[in-house]
Amino acid sequence: MQTLQFLLDGFLVALAPANLLWAAIGVLVGTAIGVLPGIGPALTVALLLPVTATLEPTAAFIMFGGIFYGAMYGGSTTSILLNTPGESGSIVTAIDGHSMARKGRGAQALATAAIGSFVAGTIATLALTFVAPAMVRFSLHFGPAEYFALMMVAFVTVTAVLGSSLPLGFASLLIGLALGLIGTDRQTGVARLTMGFPELLDGVGIVIVAVGLFAVGEALYQAARYRYETEEIYAIKGSFWMSREDWSRSWKPWLRGTLIGFPIGALPAGGSEIPTFLSYAVEKRFAKHPEEFGHGAIEAVAGPEAANNASAAGVLAPLLALGLPTSATAAIMLAAFQQYGLQPGPLLFESSPELVWGLIASLYVGNLFLLLLNLPLAGVWVKLLLIPRPWLYAGILTFATLGVYTINNSVFDLALLWIIGIGGFGMRLIGVPVAPCIVGLILGPMAEQHLRRALAISQGDISVFYNPFTHPLASGLLAVAVAALLIPMLMRLRKRAIA
Repeated sequence: MQTLQFLLDGFLVALAPANLLWAAIGVLVGTAIGVLPGIGPALTVALLLPVTATLEPTAAFIMFGGIFYGAMYGGSTTSILLNTPGESGSIVTAIDGHSMARKGRGAQALATAAIGSFVAGTIATLALTFVAPAMVRFSLHFGPAEYFALMMVAFVTVTAVLGSSLPLGFASLLIGLALGLIGTDRQTGVARLTMGFPELLDGVGIVIVAVGLFAVGEALYQAARYRYETEEIYAIKGSFWMSREDWSRSWKPWLRGTLIGFPIGALPAGGSEIPTFLSYAVEKRFAKHPEEFGHGAIEAVAGPEAANNASAAGVLAPLLALGLPTSATAAIMLAAFQQYGLQPGPLLFESSPELVWGLIASLYVGNLFLLLLNLPLAGVWVKLLLIPRPWLYAGILTFATLGVYTINNSVFDLALLWIIGIGGFGMRLIGVPVAPCIVGLILGPMAEQHLRRALAISQGDISVFYNPFTHPLASGLLAVAVAALLIPMLMRLRKRAIA
């Protein structure tokens, strides 16, 4: 009952006219960004961090939530009509969605994607409403040792999952941890790794690193890979209204996709790619006509799109309750919390309940906006694909540069932005994932602080981290971290042995 009361209070915040406007802006921007190939919600939120620095935190996060949900849906439009996933979670949708478009059933593919996104998003947000407080109650038992172990879980899982190579993922994490060491030591007051620059005494700005890695680096990378080729966009034909057969073949995949997407998204090794591929496999197994898969089966669009949107709500559960990012977008949203001096977790639910519950309530509203706006405006979203890519990338670089400069009016910040941005471009060229870097930068100093506190309390006894009798939570979390590290390695070795 208390959770429902908090949710009602959240709706009072979310339904305020100003916040409704921010939710609508977030949904519109997110959908537009999802439609454009190569530009995802992580880049967009990173790009908006400097602009929203003076915005009230609740309004900013309501907009960020709308961008996240909107981008999850928008990627399906490009996948279906252009066979180019706008977001990584829409890769599976392209397989059968584009086949439907080639057969003149693109409108029905977009309809099942939109309705499935609404159904899955609403059910998953309802699950988030009750799961996040349960996670908060669980985390109330955490001490310094448990928080340090939790951050080890974050380091290992994000590094192991976000990238094709474990060594390259750890290289990215170490870069982030090194950047996090720059500045003044909080306990001793000694300057570390500042290289004589007084601007670095307060550390490297999280916003500068986020914008440099995700906006400048990504824009340079996409521009370098751009080919001046005409892409065939399949026109939307006929009515968006789904037939009775389409409905009967879609509603079960929507529900199954939701059940798959939310829990996997909430796991430390979750994200949106795993549940979408898993949903595709499940639907093919349950399908009455499995031979249609790969050739335009509507179930293959309905299930993965529902899993994609449900995973977005799942990602927010550990982020809000534990401060644990499980995707690149969650890592950038964690940076946004840091920008406002906030730390996700139990204290956030106590100190800023209007922000947390206003954000959760706004997700219900944003889902409704997505359904009402996206089907009628599908033709408008397609026209965004006509924007010349060089203009788009140049606009991102200009916007990123101006945004960072306006924070402190500092030329040093601009130089740092472009050094980090070029570094991010180089990381992408050699396949180094950038999300572990931002996670290391944000959580590294906090992990160091909790490590020091735990050792001070235990008078240097390191068994405080692994003794299952005296500290079962810490030892259990470290076991999860070790498992998350070893399992992918063993799976890779097994694949090589089979090959």
